[in-house]
Amino acid sequence: MKDTRRTRAVLGVLLLVSLAMITVDYRGGDNSPLRVLRGFGEAIFGPIEQGATAVVHPIAGAFHTFTGAPSAHRRITRLERENQQLRRQLRSGQLDKRRAGQLDRLLGASGLGGYRIVPAEVISSGEGLENTVSLDVGSRSGVQPNMTVLSGDGLVGRVTRVGPTTSTVMLAIDAASSVGGRLEGSDEIGIVQGAGRRAGSSLKFQLLDSTVVMEPGQRIVSFGSQGNRPYVPGVPIGTITRIERTSGSLTRTAVVRPFVHFTSLDVVGVVVGAPKRDPRDSVLPPSPSPSSPTPTPTPSQPPPAQAGSSSPPKSRPAPSPTSRG
Repeated sequence: MKDTRRTRAVLGVLLLVSLAMITVDYRGGDNSPLRVLRGFGEAIFGPIEQGATAVVHPIAGAFHTFTGAPSAHRRITRLERENQQLRRQLRSGQLDKRRAGQLDRLLGASGLGGYRIVPAEVISSGEGLENTVSLDVGSRSGVQPNMTVLSGDGLVGRVTRVGPTTSTVMLAIDAASSVGGRLEGSDEIGIVQGAGRRAGSSLKFQLLDSTVVMEPGQRIVSFGSQGNRPYVPGVPIGTITRIERTSGSLTRTAVVRPFVHFTSLDVVGVVVGAPKRDPRDSVLPPSPSPSSPTPTPTPSQPPPAQAGSSSPPKSRPAPSPTSRG
């Protein structure tokens, strides 16, 4: 269409008519005189509009998804990072709570025994033939070789190697470990030896006096070394679980379950100052009190009367003999 004066005039008139019709239809509302034309237009152009929407909407959605993908990815990454941070905080809180409990037990045991200790944390576990762990304290903290290492539960082992800031501990369950032990409540002493990895976390105890009777349930503490090196006295070691009888042997060997869980060591203490006197059995946890057995009445004795009853139990009359006809 050529751009002429007549064309512009016709276009202006059509625009004015359209504006007038829109104004009349808007002001008339539902009673508009142009509602018939409106319905006719909706019937003609409605399907065209729906088809155009069906074609354009997926393209617009895809474009929106494409343009919003970087921000969604950043949001997902941020949420994952926050979740990881919350998990770390939760694990750290649980770990700190567990370590605080272990430190409390350690300080309680050292206070009962009169040991002067340097608290430490286990930073690694030894691999190979030896059962060892590494601690985060060394010579700068006053740690020296052949010092006793304990936890809040009992004897852990002895220091074998020392560096400026770290040290190595041979565990009491190592096959090369040998500790002087004493039976609780007596002066009977013997040797506690590690059973090695193959036997798990167990110990062997052999009394020096073969005539002394050992029984399961008896507990053992460290006897102490000369000069308190490498072991100080009174540290709980473990409980006898069974007695091994070897034919032809003059002594008997007991299997001991240690108080310390060597697979979950975390907070320990290196004894840098021995007690002024032997603590004996004071560091041991309270022994479980055996329950008193309830006496069972014998058939010849009647059961005891209940409390608050003053009359003795009545005896049943003997059955009368029957006559035979």
